[in-house]
Amino acid sequence: MAVNVPALLAVVVFYLAILAIGFWAFRKAKKVEKTIGGSKSEVTIVGGRNINVPVGVLTLTATWVGGSYIMGTAEVVYSPNGGLAWAIGPFAYTLCFICGGLFFAKPMRSGRYVTMMDPFQQRYGNFCTTLLLVPALIGDILWVASTLAALGGTMTLVLGLSSTISIIISASVCICYTLLGGLYAVTYTDVIQLVFNFVSLYICVPFVVLSPAVTGASQSGRSNQSSTWVGELKLEDSGKWIDEFLLLALGGLAHQALYQRILSSASTAQAQATCYAAILPLLIMGIPSVAIAATAASADWNMTDYGLPPPFERGEAVNILPLALQYLAPTWLSVLCIGAIAAAAMSSMDSALLSSASMFTQNMYKRTWRKQASERELKWVVRGSLLAVGLAGMGVAFGDKSVFSLWILSGDLLYCVIFPQLLCVLHVSFTNGYGAIGGYAVALLLRLLSGESALGIPPLILYPWAREKDGVVTQYFPFRTFAMICSLICIIGLSKLVEFLFRRRIIPKPWDVLQA
Repeated sequence: MAVNVPALLAVVVFYLAILAIGFWAFRKAKKVEKTIGGSKSEVTIVGGRNINVPVGVLTLTATWVGGSYIMGTAEVVYSPNGGLAWAIGPFAYTLCFICGGLFFAKPMRSGRYVTMMDPFQQRYGNFCTTLLLVPALIGDILWVASTLAALGGTMTLVLGLSSTISIIISASVCICYTLLGGLYAVTYTDVIQLVFNFVSLYICVPFVVLSPAVTGASQSGRSNQSSTWVGELKLEDSGKWIDEFLLLALGGLAHQALYQRILSSASTAQAQATCYAAILPLLIMGIPSVAIAATAASADWNMTDYGLPPPFERGEAVNILPLALQYLAPTWLSVLCIGAIAAAAMSSMDSALLSSASMFTQNMYKRTWRKQASERELKWVVRGSLLAVGLAGMGVAFGDKSVFSLWILSGDLLYCVIFPQLLCVLHVSFTNGYGAIGGYAVALLLRLLSGESALGIPPLILYPWAREKDGVVTQYFPFRTFAMICSLICIIGLSKLVEFLFRRRIIPKPWDVLQA
């Protein structure tokens, strides 16, 4: 495939502009560090807690509207086994923001925490926090991988570059500006990226809808999937739908990226307002993906240079968004396409990178390993851990995985393991480290025994409605939600039991190694 030179030059200009914003954010962060009296590393992590509501809304929206949101939504709408009925992302994230504003923003911001792991560290200590940090880091790595996979596939189609080169270049640019400016770089590049993303995708929609391959197929009745893009939710599939919906909705509440925005707000009221106000732009940004994918499903691909069989029969549903813009729209729109996907991917990737680096530095290095570490040392630890997470995400992205699958996987452990823990530590006053460890073990065990088809892990527990096709077993029972609920019950029940045993001296108090 020949390299698309004009599109490549446009991408280079876009990346240079983003880097320039990163340098500006670096200088702004330096100025803020000189004016505050507290920890300078907190400027990198929470931006000095002075991010206003409009900027907070835009950066929160940009973080959730990433490459996986745009490409994953389009993929599932277009896929024969999906359709609009399975486009759960926009509505699940709406519930996430509502619950975040109602139940999580106030206790987190009023506690003046730096990361979402701080309340665990204060109540349970370092050992439990270390255990909980592992799935949180894995979730961020998979989130990075899903955004890079979306971007790599798009660049391969539009620019003619290999997916590997595209991923390396894009990840390098994102890592570079995040290293420079911390939360300020992430926030202000997010604003620019979201605006560019919005304008680009909405310009593309009418060109795709009015494509001759679409209008011609409608007139002749030759569309390939015109009756399937709406999708169908059968009763036997409802368990899987509920599971994935709650995974994105409640699992999103266990992302440090959400609390980075909440904790960077100037007040509790602003933190809550940011969550509520981000709902509308979130939904608006999901419309182009649905419209383009539905149009692609109704098109006659034989009327384009792509030809037959259509993308879903070639196993290319994962790249339906760039394919539609490349073959169903004018050539010059490919530049806007690659810019939109790049902007979306990097606006999520930078947040995931900084989230992981923040938790590792604040909760592991600073409070567990090196309590006397200098501010300069902590800033270098943030940069080093940020680089490590970026490289790990790149490694996962090189695999040939569905963007939608990686998107779901990125929230899997967060939903099953972290969400019930966070709910208890913020809203159940008597939970302790013993309950936390018990709930952690139950969630992890049930989740692993349930298997994961996307990773080729066979299930050892077959729940009701499990189906096997081509040697792969798919669970249609809401097994993730079951694991989360079992974990929640275990945390509360075991905490209460242990507290009773220690208070009644049935277990001697000297044995209370976790100081419950």
